[in-house]
Amino acid sequence: MSDTPAKSYGRKSIRLSVKPSDLMAEPALRPGIWTARVITLFPNAFPGVLEESLTGRALNEGKWNLELTDLRSFGVGKHRNVDDTPAGGGAGMVLRPDVVGAAVEDATRNARGNCPLVYLSPRGRRFDQAMARSWSEADGVTLLCGRFEGVDQRVLDHYGFTEVSLGDFVLTGGEIAAQAMIDATVRLLPSVLGNADSIEDESHSHGLLEHPQYTRPAEWMDRPIPEVLMSGHHGKIEEWRQKMAEQITRERRPDMWDAYQKNKGE
Repeated sequence: MSDTPAKSYGRKSIRLSVKPSDLMAEPALRPGIWTARVITLFPNAFPGVLEESLTGRALNEGKWNLELTDLRSFGVGKHRNVDDTPAGGGAGMVLRPDVVGAAVEDATRNARGNCPLVYLSPRGRRFDQAMARSWSEADGVTLLCGRFEGVDQRVLDHYGFTEVSLGDFVLTGGEIAAQAMIDATVRLLPSVLGNADSIEDESHSHGLLEHPQYTRPAEWMDRPIPEVLMSGHHGKIEEWRQKMAEQITRERRPDMWDAYQKNKGE
């Protein structure tokens, strides 16, 4: 275990450390609150965008917790080395299993209940709305941010990490992906967004992309709002929105459209 405290965020939080802390200055984490635990070489990258808007307000109000574990503090030797050359040769460096393993043990020692272990990796299953909803129904999630050529496979196998990718592209590290995934998940927590209907109507919630949205003024740059939306006829409005959602999904995401058609037939 490291002597370096892991950073925690939220209205009710405590910095995790082997050293005694001033509990009056650092109140304990609230039990039962959904918690995102992030293991990273760059803890100063957080909260980042998660500190803004509804997600940030919910964090400050103690509706979810963010705990950060600095991977560097578990490094080996004088220079806190966290990586080494790939076994068998090759370019780049690989995060060491002894370093990552110690960080995982430290980050998860207070985890309770269902808290998936996730390694952010371009070779993982692609993150989607269904996964975000699943995580939001858990007690939290632990995200390991990869760097360099990745993590020694043994540590992933030992702890049973699930590999998850933000998309079919490669980032320099997992921090940006972690923030995107946390944001997508936190907004699904009860009381965070504040309007359950808006979640139900948005893209991906029913297997379709969202229909177009309009607001005042009624005409802009010679482009009027579709007449049906101004009719006040709720049945026709819903019919139009469904038709547009289907059309957009069919044109832009044929993979989603095929899955939608299949689910409709079952």
